[in-house]
Amino acid sequence: MSLINSFSIWFVPFLIGFILLYGTIKKVPTYEAFVEGGKEGFSMAISIIPFLVGMLVSISVFRASGALDLMLNFCKPLFDRLHIPGEVVPLALMRTISGSGALGMTSDLIATYGPDSFIGRLASTIQGSTDTTFYVLTVYFGAVGIRKMGYAVKVGLLADLIGFISSCIVVSLLFS
Repeated sequence: MSLINSFSIWFVPFLIGFILLYGTIKKVPTYEAFVEGGKEGFSMAISIIPFLVGMLVSISVFRASGALDLMLNFCKPLFDRLHIPGEVVPLALMRTISGSGALGMTSDLIATYGPDSFIGRLASTIQGSTDTTFYVLTVYFGAVGIRKMGYAVKVGLLADLIGFISSCIVVSLLFS
């Protein structure tokens, strides 16, 4: 275990040093390239702020309006019939929108039910098996100016649905 810890501590500084040394050998002005990359990164961060604000406001309105609770109450009989705990459904929905929001919900579920409980294991598996589809589309597609994202939304949400269903099946088979 000590070897792995030492490797993980020294890997990033070694990688940075290797890149700088390789750039210097290839006669690339490494410092100037670093500064130029920083400028591009900063301008990219500024350009995605409107997309982030729009997404965060939409999430807040959806939750505060009660639309999330209404939708969950409407679907509760279906989830009960499929033996899917209702506690993890908001996590599955939140995961498509916000990684940090989903992580907070996962942490809350684990704190409430325990890490070795069925719900704790299912929440952890959902967290690792799905992606923040709307975040990715909003930020990355918005940053590069892609406006037509219909197919990407469909494929991303389908992948999230498959990840959620697979999580439920695998955790049920392994831990119930």
